[in-house]
Amino acid sequence: MNASNPHRTRGATAYIITFLLATIAIALIAALLLNIFERKSEAKNPYIRLVEVDEDSTDPEQWGINWPKQYESYLLTAETTRTRFGGHGGSEALPEEKIDRDPWLKRMFKGYAFSIDYRDRRGHAYMLEDQEQTERLSKPQSGSCLHCHASIMPVYRELGDGDAMAGFEATHKMSYQELNKIVHDMGHGHPVSCVDCHDSATMKLRVTRPGFILGIQALAESDAPLPQMPSIERWRKGSRDQAYDPNRLASRTEMRSFACAQCHVEYYCSSAMPLEFPWSKGLRVEDQEAHWNATTFEDGKRFYDYIHTESGAEILKAQHPEFELWSQGIHSRAGVACADCHMPYQRDGATKVSDHWVRSPLLNVNRACQTCHHVEEKEILARVDAIQDRNFKLLQRGGTALMALLDAIADAKEAGATQAELKEALEFQRKAQWRLDFIAAENSMGFHAPQEAARILGEAADYARQGQVAALKAMATAKESASSTPQR
Repeated sequence: MNASNPHRTRGATAYIITFLLATIAIALIAALLLNIFERKSEAKNPYIRLVEVDEDSTDPEQWGINWPKQYESYLLTAETTRTRFGGHGGSEALPEEKIDRDPWLKRMFKGYAFSIDYRDRRGHAYMLEDQEQTERLSKPQSGSCLHCHASIMPVYRELGDGDAMAGFEATHKMSYQELNKIVHDMGHGHPVSCVDCHDSATMKLRVTRPGFILGIQALAESDAPLPQMPSIERWRKGSRDQAYDPNRLASRTEMRSFACAQCHVEYYCSSAMPLEFPWSKGLRVEDQEAHWNATTFEDGKRFYDYIHTESGAEILKAQHPEFELWSQGIHSRAGVACADCHMPYQRDGATKVSDHWVRSPLLNVNRACQTCHHVEEKEILARVDAIQDRNFKLLQRGGTALMALLDAIADAKEAGATQAELKEALEFQRKAQWRLDFIAAENSMGFHAPQEAARILGEAADYARQGQVAALKAMATAKESASSTPQR
């Protein structure tokens, strides 16, 4: 019986192990190369167009067939989200009433439909539904309101015989209910959709809203410094023989804010004239105030949004000027776009897509904030909370000052002061309320531009107190006049 050679056995074992390791290594390398090839293919072909979409394709579900990653995240805008100072915190049917939480808002809006119904915001998926359900529709509302709540461009083209701008300019004369019916009858009863921000042929970012296009052209023509919008600064140095065209001239970074600025802005939205963005003098609160003060109605009277039923003042009502406040902040100066924080990029395989779950960055700190701010999440949240808390307290102080002004005006009227005698106090109310509402209506609680927000709120309280003093003087004059009048 022959004894086995131990050297030969060990050699065979080593050979087998080496062979197996080499096979595994080859398999892993092959898998890696295959994965790299697949990812490169994905990067070259980020989507496959399975269905055709065009300029009349307003249903986001149809676009979702071609772009499922973006559509899936868009659907999440129907989810309930909440931060300390904003978001949907009410029932699943409708969000909480702001005017119940802050009663001074109700008094501030007397004479305007917001005193009837003024709620926290919900996600983009609800922007049309919530508008259709608001109790503000119990009062006459203009068709202009659908400019930012429906995927309405095909309707504008239809009403304008192919000219969207002409159709847009006609809708302010229509009632909300009349235009809303047309929107649904034409099959476009969807909230703002993919086609409103993306070219249907190329998917390139674009702006479509007539109000924004007219507004940004007026802004470009102004003398307001705009370092945060370099394409406008370059256009200003040119011949200006053609109006500024954001779709042709703006960078992709600018478009990642302009797309949002189609709606997240201040504007006039009623029946006396077409919807208008007040940007002809700049984006600061006083620039927009100067625009409105220089605007007149067809009858020659000075512009106002409503007459305050308690005081008789001609009031300016701010809408939701997120873009304008952002433009005054450090993020805009640093080239940070709206979408960088509210729709940050996310990796999906080899592709990089914008997260279409549009929401507060506070709910997505890792991708929204920590890409630039390399500090712990709790530190970022603490910094934001400190900024918002300070502005919230300033807002409440401003509300208290405004209520004191309204009380003083009411007392002066009871003492016999006339509207003419109260003119100075009423002008201070217009100025104070415009600034207070500018921050109350803006959805960042001052974070988009903390120092600017604090300045605005400081001015609001100051003007309210100056108005209070003016009303007290008018009351004293009225009392003195009454006491000096001979009794019969």
